[in-house]
Amino acid sequence: MPGLIGKKIGMTSIFNEDGKNIPCTIIQAGPCVVTQLKTEEADGYTAVQLSFDEQKEKRMTKAMLGHFSKAKTTPKKKLVEFEMPESEINLGDTIAVDILEEGSFVTVVGTSKGKGFQGVVKRHGFAGVNDATHGQHNRQRHPGSIGAASYPARVFKGMRMGGQMGNARVKIENLQVLKVMPEKNIVLVKGAVPGANNSYVIIEK
Repeated sequence: MPGLIGKKIGMTSIFNEDGKNIPCTIIQAGPCVVTQLKTEEADGYTAVQLSFDEQKEKRMTKAMLGHFSKAKTTPKKKLVEFEMPESEINLGDTIAVDILEEGSFVTVVGTSKGKGFQGVVKRHGFAGVNDATHGQHNRQRHPGSIGAASYPARVFKGMRMGGQMGNARVKIENLQVLKVMPEKNIVLVKGAVPGANNSYVIIEK
C-alpha cells in the first residue's frame, strides 16, 4: 500500500542506542478502510480511496452514506486517494500502520498552521532596520523600496511583501520512521511535520 491517512498527536523526543536525544512527531496512522477502487474503464484512471476517522451518521448526506455502505463500513471524516498498489486489494479492506517499517523513510503532507496577515520580517525573514540613525523613527519593520518610479512604473511579480502566511499544503520529504506501535496505531517519525495537533496528515511511503 503506498500510504496512510493519519492524525498528528503532538511532538516528543526519544533516545537512540547512542544516547542521542532525537525530536520526533507522534502520528496516529490508520486504521484506514478502502472505500473505493477507481478503474481505467469507469473513472479514466486507477486509484484507491482510503477513509479515516469515525463520523456521525447524521452529519453525512444520503449519497455519502450509500458510498460507505457499499464498502460495508461506518461513515468516515477524511477521504484521500492513493496510487493503486501492486498487491491485491479489495473494497472494505482495512489498512493498518504495520505497513510501515522502522528505519524506512516516508513523506508527510499536511496543512501548515495559519498565521494570518504577516509583514515581511516574519513572512520572509527581512532584517528590518537595526541602525535607526538620521532621524529614522517609524520604519523598523517595513519592507523598504519595492520598485522604481517612472520606469518600470510597476511592481514586479513575485516581489516579497506582507500577506497571508500559513494555512497552506506543505510536503516534508524523507522523514525517518523511528518507531511503529501497531497495537496503538501509532508511528513516530523523526523531526516535525506540518500542521497543528489533531490535524490530518497524509503519510506516503
